[in-house]
Amino acid sequence: MIIGVLMLVSYLVFFLSGLANGLQNMNRESVDKWEATSIVLTEESDKSMSQSSITLDKVNDIDAKEMAVIGQINAVAGTGDQKSNVSIFGINKDEFIMPKVTEGDVFSNDNEVIASDALKEEGFEIGDELRLSSSDEVLTIVGFTDKARFNAAPVLYGDLATFQRVKFGEAAEANKESINGVVVRTDDTSAISQNDSLESIEIETFIRSLPGYTEQSLTLNFMIYFLFGISAVIVAIFLYVLTVQKISMFGVMKAQGISNGYLSRSVIAQTFLLAAIGVAVGFGLALLTGAFLPSAVPVAFDLITMLIYGLVLIVVAIMGAVFSVLTIVRIDPLKAIGG
Repeated sequence: MIIGVLMLVSYLVFFLSGLANGLQNMNRESVDKWEATSIVLTEESDKSMSQSSITLDKVNDIDAKEMAVIGQINAVAGTGDQKSNVSIFGINKDEFIMPKVTEGDVFSNDNEVIASDALKEEGFEIGDELRLSSSDEVLTIVGFTDKARFNAAPVLYGDLATFQRVKFGEAAEANKESINGVVVRTDDTSAISQNDSLESIEIETFIRSLPGYTEQSLTLNFMIYFLFGISAVIVAIFLYVLTVQKISMFGVMKAQGISNGYLSRSVIAQTFLLAAIGVAVGFGLALLTGAFLPSAVPVAFDLITMLIYGLVLIVVAIMGAVFSVLTIVRIDPLKAIGG
Protein backbone atom coordinates (compact mmCIF):
# COMPACT_ATOMS: atom_id res chain seq x y z
CA MET A 1 0.00 0.00 0.00
CA ILE A 2 2.76 2.44 0.95
CA ILE A 3 4.69 1.68 -2.25
CA GLY A 4 1.52 2.12 -4.31
CA VAL A 5 0.64 5.47 -2.75
CA LEU A 6 4.19 6.80 -3.08
CA MET A 7 4.30 5.57 -6.66
CA LEU A 8 1.14 7.53 -7.51
CA VAL A 9 2.28 10.66 -5.68
CA SER A 10 5.74 10.59 -7.29
CA TYR A 11 4.19 9.92 -10.72
CA LEU A 12 2.03 13.02 -10.31
CA VAL A 13 4.99 15.10 -9.08
CA PHE A 14 7.17 14.05 -12.02
CA PHE A 15 4.40 14.66 -14.52
CA LEU A 16 3.64 18.12 -13.08
CA SER A 17 7.35 18.99 -13.19
CA GLY A 18 7.43 17.96 -16.86
CA LEU A 19 4.31 20.02 -17.56
CA ALA A 20 5.79 23.06 -15.78
CA ASN A 21 9.03 22.71 -17.74
CA GLY A 22 7.15 22.23 -21.01
CA LEU A 23 5.00 25.33 -20.47
CA GLN A 24 8.09 27.37 -19.62
CA ASN A 25 9.79 26.21 -22.82
CA MET A 26 6.75 27.18 -24.88
CA ASN A 27 7.06 30.74 -23.61
CA ARG A 28 10.82 31.16 -23.94
CA GLU A 29 12.14 28.91 -26.73
CA SER A 30 12.79 31.66 -29.26
CA VAL A 31 14.29 33.98 -26.63
CA ASP A 32 16.70 31.29 -25.43
CA LYS A 33 17.90 30.84 -29.02
CA TRP A 34 19.15 34.42 -29.02
CA GLU A 35 21.77 33.57 -26.38
CA ALA A 36 21.58 37.25 -25.47
CA THR A 37 22.27 39.04 -22.19
CA SER A 38 19.68 41.82 -22.41
CA ILE A 39 16.98 43.44 -24.47
CA VAL A 40 16.47 47.20 -24.75
CA LEU A 41 12.87 48.44 -24.75
CA THR A 42 11.22 51.78 -24.10
CA GLU A 43 10.93 52.58 -20.40
CA GLU A 44 7.14 52.96 -20.52
CA SER A 45 6.65 49.54 -22.15
CA ASP A 46 6.50 47.74 -18.78
CA LYS A 47 9.02 45.17 -20.06
CA SER A 48 6.65 44.12 -22.88
CA MET A 49 8.16 43.95 -26.35
CA SER A 50 4.82 44.43 -28.10
CA GLN A 51 4.21 47.65 -26.11
CA SER A 52 7.63 49.09 -26.93
CA SER A 53 8.28 51.32 -29.93
CA ILE A 54 11.78 52.48 -30.89
CA THR A 55 13.05 54.25 -33.96
CA LEU A 56 16.20 53.01 -35.65
CA ASP A 57 18.06 56.26 -34.95
CA LYS A 58 17.94 55.47 -31.21
CA VAL A 59 19.99 52.32 -31.80
CA ASN A 60 23.02 54.63 -31.88
CA ASP A 61 22.37 55.39 -28.19
CA ILE A 62 22.99 51.74 -27.29
CA ASP A 63 26.50 50.59 -26.44
CA ALA A 64 26.95 46.82 -26.76
CA LYS A 65 29.35 44.30 -28.25
CA GLU A 66 26.63 42.78 -30.47
CA MET A 67 23.20 44.19 -31.29
CA ALA A 68 20.19 42.95 -33.25
CA VAL A 69 17.04 44.94 -33.93
CA ILE A 70 13.67 43.22 -33.67
CA GLY A 71 10.03 43.95 -34.31
CA GLN A 72 7.22 41.80 -32.94
CA ILE A 73 3.47 41.52 -33.48
CA ASN A 74 0.88 38.84 -32.69
CA ALA A 75 -1.63 37.60 -35.26
CA VAL A 76 -3.74 34.66 -36.34
CA ALA A 77 -2.34 33.04 -39.48
CA GLY A 78 -4.23 30.58 -41.65
CA THR A 79 -4.33 28.87 -45.01
CA GLY A 80 -8.10 28.46 -45.05
CA ASP A 81 -8.24 24.95 -43.63
CA GLN A 82 -5.78 25.59 -40.82
CA LYS A 83 -5.34 28.46 -38.40
CA SER A 84 -2.88 29.18 -35.63
CA ASN A 85 -1.94 32.01 -33.30
CA VAL A 86 1.52 33.21 -34.29
CA SER A 87 4.10 35.77 -33.22
CA ILE A 88 5.76 37.55 -36.14
CA PHE A 89 9.38 38.65 -35.67
CA GLY A 90 10.90 41.24 -37.98
CA ILE A 91 14.70 40.84 -38.03
CA ASN A 92 17.80 41.44 -40.13
CA LYS A 93 19.09 38.11 -41.43
CA ASP A 94 22.73 39.16 -41.04
CA GLU A 95 22.39 39.66 -37.25
CA PHE A 96 22.92 37.09 -34.53
CA ILE A 97 19.25 36.42 -33.71
CA MET A 98 18.70 35.00 -37.19
CA PRO A 99 17.54 31.39 -36.62
CA LYS A 100 19.14 28.36 -38.21
CA VAL A 101 16.94 26.93 -40.96
CA THR A 102 16.34 23.20 -40.48
CA GLU A 103 14.28 22.73 -43.64
CA GLY A 104 13.78 24.88 -46.72
CA ASP A 105 15.43 28.24 -47.40
CA VAL A 106 16.14 31.59 -45.75
CA PHE A 107 13.70 34.41 -46.55
CA SER A 108 15.04 36.54 -49.40
CA ASN A 109 12.00 38.29 -50.87
CA ASP A 110 9.14 40.40 -49.57
CA ASN A 111 6.61 38.58 -47.35
CA GLU A 112 8.67 35.39 -47.12
CA VAL A 113 8.96 33.89 -43.64
CA ILE A 114 10.70 31.10 -41.78
CA ALA A 115 8.22 29.28 -39.54
CA SER A 116 8.55 27.44 -36.26
CA ASP A 117 8.46 23.66 -36.66
CA ALA A 118 5.49 23.75 -34.26
CA LEU A 119 3.46 24.91 -37.28
CA LYS A 120 4.82 22.01 -39.30
CA GLU A 121 3.46 19.64 -36.65
CA GLU A 122 0.06 21.33 -37.07
CA GLY A 123 0.09 20.53 -40.80
CA PHE A 124 1.55 23.69 -42.35
CA GLU A 125 4.03 23.16 -45.19
CA ILE A 126 6.68 25.01 -47.15
CA GLY A 127 4.97 27.03 -49.86
CA ASP A 128 1.81 27.65 -47.84
CA GLU A 129 0.42 31.16 -48.16
CA LEU A 130 -0.66 32.57 -44.82
CA ARG A 131 -3.43 35.14 -44.48
CA LEU A 132 -3.35 37.19 -41.32
CA SER A 133 -6.18 38.37 -39.11
CA SER A 134 -4.61 41.79 -38.56
CA SER A 135 -3.39 42.58 -42.07
CA ASP A 136 -4.11 42.28 -45.77
CA GLU A 137 -0.58 41.00 -46.35
CA VAL A 138 -0.10 37.36 -47.42
CA LEU A 139 3.02 35.62 -46.11
CA THR A 140 4.70 32.61 -47.71
CA ILE A 141 6.49 29.93 -45.71
CA VAL A 142 9.90 29.25 -47.29
CA GLY A 143 11.54 27.34 -44.44
CA PHE A 144 11.25 25.91 -40.95
CA THR A 145 13.36 26.29 -37.82
CA ASP A 146 13.29 24.36 -34.56
CA LYS A 147 12.51 25.53 -31.02
CA ALA A 148 10.88 28.79 -32.01
CA ARG A 149 7.91 29.69 -29.84
CA PHE A 150 7.35 32.98 -28.05
CA ASN A 151 4.79 33.32 -25.27
CA ALA A 152 3.38 29.92 -26.33
CA ALA A 153 2.85 31.01 -29.97
CA PRO A 154 4.87 29.66 -32.93
CA VAL A 155 7.15 32.31 -34.43
CA LEU A 156 7.29 33.50 -38.03
CA TYR A 157 10.61 35.18 -38.92
CA GLY A 158 10.66 37.71 -41.74
CA ASP A 159 12.62 40.82 -42.63
CA LEU A 160 11.86 44.20 -41.05
CA ALA A 161 10.06 45.46 -44.16
CA THR A 162 7.65 42.50 -44.01
CA PHE A 163 7.02 43.11 -40.31
CA GLN A 164 6.30 46.80 -40.91
CA ARG A 165 3.85 46.06 -43.74
CA VAL A 166 2.00 43.59 -41.52
CA LYS A 167 1.90 45.99 -38.58
CA PHE A 168 1.29 49.33 -40.27
CA GLY A 169 -0.36 48.39 -43.58
CA GLU A 170 -0.52 51.38 -45.92
CA ALA A 171 1.43 53.46 -43.39
CA ALA A 172 4.43 51.09 -43.55
CA GLU A 173 6.57 53.52 -45.55
CA ALA A 174 6.03 56.26 -42.97
CA ASN A 175 6.98 53.86 -40.18
CA LYS A 176 9.92 52.12 -41.86
CA GLU A 177 12.21 53.23 -39.02
CA SER A 178 9.99 51.68 -36.34
CA ILE A 179 11.05 48.58 -34.36
CA ASN A 180 10.08 47.17 -30.97
CA GLY A 181 13.43 46.48 -29.32
CA VAL A 182 17.13 45.81 -29.58
CA VAL A 183 18.57 42.47 -28.46
CA VAL A 184 22.12 42.79 -27.16
CA ARG A 185 25.10 40.72 -26.11
CA THR A 186 27.44 42.54 -23.80
CA ASP A 187 29.67 41.99 -20.80
CA ASP A 188 28.59 45.21 -19.08
CA THR A 189 24.79 45.25 -18.75
CA SER A 190 24.83 48.41 -16.63
CA ALA A 191 26.04 50.77 -19.36
CA ILE A 192 24.03 49.67 -22.39
CA SER A 193 21.59 52.53 -22.92
CA GLN A 194 22.63 56.18 -23.14
CA ASN A 195 19.03 57.33 -23.62
CA ASP A 196 16.74 58.00 -20.64
CA SER A 197 13.69 56.83 -22.59
CA LEU A 198 15.21 53.36 -23.09
CA GLU A 199 15.49 50.58 -20.53
CA SER A 200 17.93 47.67 -20.58
CA ILE A 201 16.28 44.49 -19.27
CA GLU A 202 18.15 41.29 -18.48
CA ILE A 203 16.85 38.35 -20.49
CA GLU A 204 15.65 36.33 -17.47
CA THR A 205 13.75 39.37 -16.16
CA PHE A 206 12.22 39.89 -19.60
CA ILE A 207 11.10 36.25 -19.75
CA ARG A 208 9.58 36.36 -16.26
CA SER A 209 7.60 39.42 -17.37
CA LEU A 210 5.91 37.57 -20.24
CA PRO A 211 2.14 37.34 -19.70
CA GLY A 212 1.25 34.22 -17.71
CA TYR A 213 4.82 32.90 -17.45
CA THR A 214 5.37 33.50 -13.72
CA GLU A 215 1.77 32.65 -12.81
CA GLN A 216 1.91 29.27 -14.56
CA SER A 217 5.25 28.39 -12.97
CA LEU A 218 4.17 29.38 -9.45
CA THR A 219 0.86 27.49 -9.72
CA LEU A 220 2.44 24.22 -10.82
CA ASN A 221 5.36 24.53 -8.39
CA PHE A 222 2.99 25.11 -5.46
CA MET A 223 1.07 21.98 -6.46
CA ILE A 224 4.34 20.03 -6.40
CA TYR A 225 5.28 21.43 -2.98
CA PHE A 226 1.88 20.51 -1.57
CA LEU A 227 2.34 16.98 -2.88
CA PHE A 228 5.59 16.74 -0.92
CA GLY A 229 3.69 17.55 2.25
CA ILE A 230 0.85 15.19 1.36
CA SER A 231 3.26 12.31 0.78
CA ALA A 232 4.88 12.90 4.18
CA VAL A 233 1.47 12.85 5.91
CA ILE A 234 0.36 9.70 4.07
CA VAL A 235 3.53 7.82 4.96
CA ALA A 236 3.31 9.00 8.57
CA ILE A 237 -0.28 7.76 8.92
CA PHE A 238 0.42 4.38 7.33
CA LEU A 239 3.52 3.71 9.40
CA TYR A 240 1.88 4.94 12.60
CA VAL A 241 -1.03 2.54 12.10
CA LEU A 242 1.37 -0.33 11.41
CA THR A 243 3.39 0.57 14.50
CA VAL A 244 0.32 0.70 16.73
CA GLN A 245 -0.76 -2.72 15.46
CA LYS A 246 2.67 -4.14 16.39
CA ILE A 247 3.14 -2.50 19.79
CA SER A 248 3.17 -5.86 21.58
CA MET A 249 5.79 -7.21 19.17
CA PHE A 250 8.00 -4.17 19.70
CA GLY A 251 7.50 -4.59 23.46
CA VAL A 252 8.77 -8.19 23.29
CA MET A 253 11.76 -7.11 21.19
CA LYS A 254 12.64 -4.35 23.66
CA ALA A 255 12.26 -6.82 26.55
CA GLN A 256 14.77 -9.05 24.80
CA GLY A 257 17.28 -6.22 24.91
CA ILE A 258 16.93 -4.82 21.42
CA SER A 259 17.69 -1.11 21.66
CA ASN A 260 15.53 1.80 20.60
CA GLY A 261 18.30 2.87 18.23
CA TYR A 262 18.24 -0.46 16.40
CA LEU A 263 14.44 -0.45 16.09
CA SER A 264 14.47 3.17 14.93
CA ARG A 265 17.11 2.46 12.29
CA SER A 266 15.10 -0.53 11.10
CA VAL A 267 11.95 1.57 10.63
CA ILE A 268 13.91 4.29 8.81
CA ALA A 269 15.64 1.72 6.58
CA GLN A 270 12.35 0.03 5.69
CA THR A 271 10.76 3.40 4.93
CA PHE A 272 13.70 4.30 2.70
CA LEU A 273 13.33 1.07 0.73
CA LEU A 274 9.57 1.48 0.35
CA ALA A 275 9.94 5.12 -0.73
CA ALA A 276 12.81 4.36 -3.13
CA ILE A 277 10.84 1.59 -4.84
CA GLY A 278 7.69 3.73 -5.11
CA VAL A 279 9.59 6.75 -6.45
CA ALA A 280 11.53 4.62 -8.95
CA VAL A 281 8.33 3.09 -10.32
CA GLY A 282 6.70 6.55 -10.52
CA PHE A 283 9.80 7.88 -12.31
CA GLY A 284 9.62 5.12 -14.91
CA LEU A 285 5.87 5.53 -15.46
CA ALA A 286 6.25 9.29 -15.96
CA LEU A 287 8.93 8.83 -18.62
CA LEU A 288 6.85 6.11 -20.28
CA THR A 289 3.78 8.35 -20.33
CA GLY A 290 5.81 11.20 -21.82
CA ALA A 291 6.97 8.97 -24.67
CA PHE A 292 3.37 8.35 -25.80
CA LEU A 293 1.89 11.82 -25.29
CA PRO A 294 0.96 13.79 -28.44
CA SER A 295 3.08 16.82 -29.32
CA ALA A 296 0.15 19.09 -28.43
CA VAL A 297 0.74 18.30 -24.73
CA PRO A 298 3.61 20.58 -23.60
CA VAL A 299 5.51 18.11 -21.41
CA ALA A 300 9.31 18.27 -21.28
CA PHE A 301 11.08 16.21 -18.63
CA ASP A 302 14.27 17.54 -17.09
CA LEU A 303 16.09 14.54 -15.61
CA ILE A 304 18.08 16.56 -13.08
CA THR A 305 14.93 18.22 -11.73
CA MET A 306 13.16 14.86 -11.59
CA LEU A 307 16.06 13.29 -9.67
CA ILE A 308 16.01 16.18 -7.18
CA TYR A 309 12.25 15.82 -6.70
CA GLY A 310 12.68 12.05 -6.29
CA LEU A 311 15.24 12.56 -3.53
CA VAL A 312 12.97 15.11 -1.84
CA LEU A 313 10.08 12.62 -1.91
CA ILE A 314 12.27 9.97 -0.26
CA VAL A 315 13.43 12.46 2.38
CA VAL A 316 9.90 13.62 3.25
CA ALA A 317 8.78 9.98 3.46
CA ILE A 318 11.56 9.32 5.97
CA MET A 319 10.51 12.45 7.87
CA GLY A 320 7.00 11.02 7.99
CA ALA A 321 8.42 7.89 9.64
CA VAL A 322 9.69 9.95 12.58
CA PHE A 323 6.27 9.74 14.27
CA SER A 324 6.48 5.96 14.26
CA VAL A 325 10.01 6.10 15.66
CA LEU A 326 8.84 8.33 18.51
CA THR A 327 6.03 5.89 19.24
CA ILE A 328 8.48 2.97 19.36
CA VAL A 329 10.82 4.87 21.72
CA ARG A 330 7.93 5.53 24.16
CA ILE A 331 6.80 1.88 24.29
CA ASP A 332 7.02 0.38 27.80
CA PRO A 333 7.88 -3.34 27.36
CA LEU A 334 5.95 -4.42 30.48
CA LYS A 335 2.78 -2.55 29.51
CA ALA A 336 3.03 -3.66 25.89
CA ILE A 337 3.41 -7.35 26.79
CA GLY A 338 0.78 -7.16 29.49
CA GLY A 339 -1.64 -5.46 27.11
